[in-house]
Amino acid sequence: MTDKRVVVYGASGYTGRLICEYLREYHVPFIAAGRDEDKLKESMAHHVAGVETADYEIKAVEHTVDALSELFTGAAVVLNTVGPFAKWGPPVVEAALAAGAHYTDTTGEQDWLLTCDDRYAAQFAERGLLLAPGIAQMYTTGEIAAQICLEQPGLDTLDIAVFWGGSPTIASTQTILINAATSKAHYLEQNAYVPFDPGQGLLPLVIPGQHELALSLPWGGTSHPVWFKRDPRVANAKAQGGVFNAALMNGVPQIVAAAIEATKDMDPDDRDAALFATAAQVMNTMPPREHTRINRSLDSVHASGPLGRAHCVIHGNSNYKQTGLLQAYVAYSLLQQPPRRAGFASGCQAFGHRELLGVLRSFGFVMEPVLTVAR
Repeated sequence: MTDKRVVVYGASGYTGRLICEYLREYHVPFIAAGRDEDKLKESMAHHVAGVETADYEIKAVEHTVDALSELFTGAAVVLNTVGPFAKWGPPVVEAALAAGAHYTDTTGEQDWLLTCDDRYAAQFAERGLLLAPGIAQMYTTGEIAAQICLEQPGLDTLDIAVFWGGSPTIASTQTILINAATSKAHYLEQNAYVPFDPGQGLLPLVIPGQHELALSLPWGGTSHPVWFKRDPRVANAKAQGGVFNAALMNGVPQIVAAAIEATKDMDPDDRDAALFATAAQVMNTMPPREHTRINRSLDSVHASGPLGRAHCVIHGNSNYKQTGLLQAYVAYSLLQQPPRRAGFASGCQAFGHRELLGVLRSFGFVMEPVLTVAR
C-alpha cells in the first residue's frame, strides 16, 4: 500500500525514467516501481534529470497480481511501461482494477488493445476508471493529427503515417519481434478489422517537407484502427510507420522474417525466449538521451470523405520524451478530475486532443499543426 497517488511500473526502463522526469515537472509525487531494486536505485540516481527535487519512493515488487495489487492499493493512477504488454500486461491491469486505480501504458500492440477491450473494458467502466493503453508519441500524437482533421465534417477515411528519428529501445525491439511473431496486424475497412497482407514488406511513403521517400511498415497495425472503430465518423483507418533511417528500416523485415521462421515450431515459452535473444542481438543497450536536433518526429494524416479532404502534419522532436510527458500529464490530470470517458479509451478520447496538443506545445516538442483543407 502507498500514500503516493501515482505508480510508475517499469521505472528503471528508458521510457519509465522519462515519465518520472516529467512527473517531477508537474510536482507529482510518485512510486518508482519495478522488479529489481538495484536497477531502480541506479536509474533514479543517474538517469532522471532533476530527481534530487522529486518527491518519490522506490519499491521493488514481484510481477504477480497479488503483489502488484498490494503495491497499487492507495494509488489513483498506474502508469505501466513493462512490455511486451500482451505477455506482461494482464497482471498489471488486473492489479490496477483490484486496487481501484486508473491504468495507462505506452503500448502499440494491437492485440493487447483488443485484449483490454474484450477482457477488461466493462469492469473499468463500471467502476468509473480509465483503461487507456497506448498513450505514447507513436499513437497519441498521430491521433491528435487525425482528430484535428475530423473537426471538418464529412470525412470518414484516415490514412496515417508516423515517423521518427532514432532507434527503438530494448523493450520496443522486444515488442516488435514478439508482436510480429505472435499476432496479425489489422487495419479498419468499413468498420471491420482486415488483416494486412503479411507479405506486404516495406512500403515507400511520401514524407511532408522533404523530397526523399521514406520506408514504412504496418508496425503491428498500431492502435489507431482500434480507437477509430469506436468513432461513428470513421469507417476506414490504416496506419504505417517507421524510422527515417532507411538502412535500419531495410533490415527490419529480414530480421523479423528470420525470427519467425526460426521459432515457428517452438512452444510459446521457448519461442518467446528465442525472440528475446534475437531482440538482444539487435538492441541490447539503452539508446542515448534524445537530442532535439536529431531525434525528429513526424505525424501525417490524410483524411477524406465523399466530398472533402483534410491533411494534418505535426512536426516534432524526441518521441520518447513526448511519451514521457504525455504519461505524466494524464496522471497529473487524473489526480484532479475524472477523465472525459471512463473505461476503455484513448488519450484523446479521455483528455481531449486539443488539450494534449497544448501539453506537447508547451514543452516545445511539436510545432503548430499544419492543416490543409479542401472542399
